[in-house]
Amino acid sequence: MPQVRGHIEALDGLRAIAALMVLVFHVGFESGAALRPGVLGALIATGEIGVPLFFGLSGLLLFRPWVRAALDQTPLPPVRSYLWRRALRVLPAYWIVAVVALLLWSRDHLDSVAAWVEVLTLTFVFNTDPWWVGTGPYGLGQMWSLSVEVFFYALLPVIGLLTVRAAGRAGTGPDARARRMLLCLAAMTALAVLALVPQYYPEPRPYMYSWLPRCMGMFAVGMALAVLGEWAWREGRGSRGDGTADDGPVRRLCRTLPRNATLCWSLAGICFLLAATPGGGPRFAGVHGFWISVVSMATSMAFAFFVIAPVALRAERPGGPPPWRAGGGAWLEALLAHRVMRYLGRISYGIFLWQFVVLYLWRGFTGEDIFEGSFWLDLVPVTLGTLVLADLTHRFVERPSRRWYGRGSDGRRKRPAPRQRPPVN
Repeated sequence: MPQVRGHIEALDGLRAIAALMVLVFHVGFESGAALRPGVLGALIATGEIGVPLFFGLSGLLLFRPWVRAALDQTPLPPVRSYLWRRALRVLPAYWIVAVVALLLWSRDHLDSVAAWVEVLTLTFVFNTDPWWVGTGPYGLGQMWSLSVEVFFYALLPVIGLLTVRAAGRAGTGPDARARRMLLCLAAMTALAVLALVPQYYPEPRPYMYSWLPRCMGMFAVGMALAVLGEWAWREGRGSRGDGTADDGPVRRLCRTLPRNATLCWSLAGICFLLAATPGGGPRFAGVHGFWISVVSMATSMAFAFFVIAPVALRAERPGGPPPWRAGGGAWLEALLAHRVMRYLGRISYGIFLWQFVVLYLWRGFTGEDIFEGSFWLDLVPVTLGTLVLADLTHRFVERPSRRWYGRGSDGRRKRPAPRQRPPVN
């Protein structure tokens, strides 16, 4: 059975990979390496595809409580505590980076209340006449994707409520309810495609690239994996009249994907190469044209699925990760659960937050102009500086903030809910 409870260490490794991919992309873009013709430039530019990994992981981990509520017909998860924990996870560290970036490079707007409000609330992406150039204020250009994440967090209780109600009308069995949830996620992906229409018609609106609707299909990938993992525990429950069930197709799928991790990651590599071609869109942030956007969305979703699925659906293994030569795709778990990958995964949020600040400080120190310089000479010091700041942020901001996770928005300490084991057929 897939592990659906507790901390999955290998997912930390995926966060590390996603954060480092985005870091390489940004260094390559600023140094001009990602814009130069040739295979290397195309591969560096495709590092942006690490963003769908973040979206998919968020959908996987955050949607599970609503999946359990739908399949077991239990009460919905408490929204207030969920939002409180999300705010503590995201905002304190982000506010520090945002203030630093504004003080360093946006001094002309420090007296603007509107500028402070839209930056601190991550609503600057909705400014259709911005006072900056690019995808965000200087030093915060990558935060458009964090804005997408935050608004997904805020919308998830509504999405969860609607899917749980739709699943409840599907029938009395968990199989029917799980199928209905997957149909709801397919509809959400279709809405993401339809959201591309106002982005290009009747006239192009590039700023909509940074809005949530276009990215909903990428979150749906992780949400669908959450449904499959929970469904496997309940598939065919009671079909034989004694509370047991035969081995069904969902369980077999949840075993097949992890055991064929090499094939899954090879397919993800093919998706990565397809995204690096002109068919995946230009190398600047965003894509131009409705159909190219559809292709880019499909490629990103497939990449996220084949990277995350063999990790998210892997069975719990007591005693730590397996040896490298254990077979059955165990090499992937051994790689991602390595202590170095786990460490990078723990500080991955800080890696994401600080990379542009460190990059611009370094390029200011070297006196390089945009699209000039050496990619490799920039990558090493920027990576090291980002890791140092990310580690400090994790130690002194992120970990202390978790002490308040068990408190509600009124500041009172909440008693932990009793843990329930997944049903065993």
